[in-house]
Amino acid sequence: MSVQSETRPTAGTISVIRRTGEVSAFDSTKISVALSKAFLAVEGADATGSSRVRELVPELTTQVELALLRHAGPDRPLHIEQIQDQVELALMRGGHHKVARAYVLYREQHALARVEAEKPAPEPAIGVTHQDGRVEPLDTDRLALVVREACAGLDAVSADTVLTETKRNLYDGITAGELAVAPVMAARTLVETDPQYSFVSARLLLDKLRAEALSFLAGEPRIASHRQMTEGYASYFGDFVARGVDLGQLDPELAKFDLEKIGAALAGSADLEFQFLGLQTLYDRYLLHSDGHRYELPQAFFMRVAMGLALREDHREDRAIEFYRLLSSFDFMCSTPTLFNAGTTRPQLSSCFLTTVEDDLSSIFHGISNNALLSKYAGGLGNDWTPVRGIGAHIRGTNGESQGVVPFLKIANDTAVAVNQGGKRKGAVCAYLETWHIDIEEFLDLRKNTGDDRRRTHDMNTANWVPDEFIRRVRADADWTLFTPNEVPELHDLVGLAFAERYRQYEAAADRGEIRVFRRVKAKDLWRRMLTMLFETGHPWITFKDPCNLRSPQQHIGVVHSSNLCTEITLNTSPDEVAVCNLGSINLGRLVGPEGVDHERLARTVRTAVRMLDNVIDVNFYTIPEARKSNQRHRPIGLGLMGFSDALFALRIPMSSPEAVEFADRSMEEISYHAISASADLAQERGSYPSYEGSLWSQGILPIDSIELLAAARGDDLDLDRAQTLQWDAVRSRVRKVGMRNSNVMAIAPTATIANICGVGQSIEPLYRNLYVKSNMSGDFTVVNAALVRDLKARGLWDELMISDLKYFDGSLGPIARVPADLKTLYATAFEIDSRWLIEAAARRQKWIDQAQSLNLYIAQANGRKLDEMYQHAWIRGLKTTYYLRATSATHVEKSTLRGTDGKLNAVAATVPTVQEPLACSIEDPDCEACQ
Repeated sequence: MSVQSETRPTAGTISVIRRTGEVSAFDSTKISVALSKAFLAVEGADATGSSRVRELVPELTTQVELALLRHAGPDRPLHIEQIQDQVELALMRGGHHKVARAYVLYREQHALARVEAEKPAPEPAIGVTHQDGRVEPLDTDRLALVVREACAGLDAVSADTVLTETKRNLYDGITAGELAVAPVMAARTLVETDPQYSFVSARLLLDKLRAEALSFLAGEPRIASHRQMTEGYASYFGDFVARGVDLGQLDPELAKFDLEKIGAALAGSADLEFQFLGLQTLYDRYLLHSDGHRYELPQAFFMRVAMGLALREDHREDRAIEFYRLLSSFDFMCSTPTLFNAGTTRPQLSSCFLTTVEDDLSSIFHGISNNALLSKYAGGLGNDWTPVRGIGAHIRGTNGESQGVVPFLKIANDTAVAVNQGGKRKGAVCAYLETWHIDIEEFLDLRKNTGDDRRRTHDMNTANWVPDEFIRRVRADADWTLFTPNEVPELHDLVGLAFAERYRQYEAAADRGEIRVFRRVKAKDLWRRMLTMLFETGHPWITFKDPCNLRSPQQHIGVVHSSNLCTEITLNTSPDEVAVCNLGSINLGRLVGPEGVDHERLARTVRTAVRMLDNVIDVNFYTIPEARKSNQRHRPIGLGLMGFSDALFALRIPMSSPEAVEFADRSMEEISYHAISASADLAQERGSYPSYEGSLWSQGILPIDSIELLAAARGDDLDLDRAQTLQWDAVRSRVRKVGMRNSNVMAIAPTATIANICGVGQSIEPLYRNLYVKSNMSGDFTVVNAALVRDLKARGLWDELMISDLKYFDGSLGPIARVPADLKTLYATAFEIDSRWLIEAAARRQKWIDQAQSLNLYIAQANGRKLDEMYQHAWIRGLKTTYYLRATSATHVEKSTLRGTDGKLNAVAATVPTVQEPLACSIEDPDCEACQ
């Protein structure tokens, strides 16, 4: 509540003498801030939002200013104590006695603190208890060294503050483990004051990790500073590989690399690039360990993944180093299964699996068994359940009636929960059903919390697989007929106009009494119910069958029957082929600066990334033969992107703008251009994928060209920009000449976890909030928009009051009056952006992508009309899939704070919005981790 002074033109040239003797200019805005803090301290967070207080503060400020000006002039400077006296008097005169008393106590406490601060305080004697029972004096010099090393190069942090906070948490007899954590915890409480403390926390955690890893390998306690580790990484790496092989965790083939050459390439300085959330996530879930002891350090982790992907390369050391540099720079990151398992004895590296379940018991339970085997090693699953006959259908073998698909979905749900990806993540699966299935209405209810729990799947994701004919019926307010698939077997494999024609023929057959089980409903009523369930439960998602098939490069050999767990994969499935996709994402936030895209770096990144993803197919450990057959026959990969919001911040482009839509178009065109070219280069080097002949690629039809195939089936029901800027004719010619290494090349996945590792915004998502607490399997993490903080600092607006306002207003700048309009627009949060902008940007990207994208949609104050317009707009724009619908009523969540709950900091601090991350996706979860 100390009132500082700066130049205020309307107050003239009055000076203020500060306690240090320095003289500065009088500024009444500092009085307003002090009064606001005073009310906040007494009345809590509600004071910030109270219109009464917001009216009182300017009035009281004016009273104080007028009183001061009567006693001051150009030759009569004010003392800081005079100003505080007048603040106190104004509060008393106004009848705000509680606030005034708190203000008086505050001044007295700080006066005493200043006196005490002048007295040198002796350091208490602290003994540290080691695991073997030894007690040694605290090494204060090393503690100071570690903290100062962690703060080095960061201009907005204070090593002294971290040290002071750390020492407050120490006690005589503290264990060595507690001591290692103490500075980490001290730094993380400061993250909300400046996001650079996240780097400090990460570096302090690194010190703990170094001691843990080095001690495990040496068999005795070892420690190393960052500088020492940077110099010692090479020698450590050889010991790491040897121990990993001995433990049976690393592939013995890694020991046959030139480890001296490999170790020399490790860049210890890259350890400093981690933020706390990213490194803690690595520590908890990714780094190799034995009996809970981590022995894999971050750069060894990246190199282990790189070596695992380079095993089949001719010059594998050189390729491993190339792959390592891409990963450790955060320019590109492989998906979680690849990071988990590359270089290990069970290298299941693929992210997504798509299956079709046939209509018989053996196929159904074989599909559920496959789910378990695929989930065991961190795969996300998408199951096509449409072929399974519906409720009331005749069963020839027993002469009975089917109970429909729902009981089997319940079993699949429980299997996903039981098989939890090695304890790292719960198994996650999404069930797909076409809109004409007789069980569709029960399918819509699967995630409800009411009704017969035996017909509910509380953990399984669900998605509608919607044919164009249904949307046309909705738009025409026509009828829609539901069938059981055993009576209309052709519908499952038909798409576009062929589906529509055969569907009408089946309707006519039903009218003639030739079909036993069917039901007719109003299409609009069913659509309304689909949207209602989506809003209420977050499921089933809306995905579109015909765009996925009509634009599929592989339509010559099969049908896309569903998407995957996160709706970005669109690959063919059949009873004898389980589709597999291998994912990784470019970090657009690292490849874009204020001047735009670094084109050379982007091209280099894409080329190397495509090679890495193609290598996954050959070194992969396949848990079921159907996956091996499919992956080696078609060789699909899914190159995506993350950090889109970070790129927009760098370019100063708001998400809700035509410029953002145009940037989405041009950036994706460039990624697509280089990705297709890289796959063609690999085809020339290694050969085309076996099912290439007859594909759209072989006909010179690229993703941008396949739009016309959809347009031919849609007619006027497709409104999609076709503009292009690069030299695509040369790419078409080259693809037809040399072929493609991969049947599919691009897909934009959610990237939640790998974006955390890289410290950027996930995928193509808008900014969720500018300040919140993220809660996931690794704990609670304060997340602050660093770009916003930089801008607010530049304008002199980043202070404690701004932090409190951000907390109170759920991370939104909109209601904070003193924030300039341009910053409010640039840093608008997801629910402040009209989702039509997200759909427009996604439609522009979809032009260039041969698969799909995980597109979350956000809506504030939802109603049926808005939802209908949103999803019909997505359909008209030719999107293949959508993902979660997030509405404010479902995501307004509990608040908590690091400050005010630990008994050490301001106990009346405002609270930070907390976002819980469940083990599987839910509507409250802005960062689904199941795919990546």
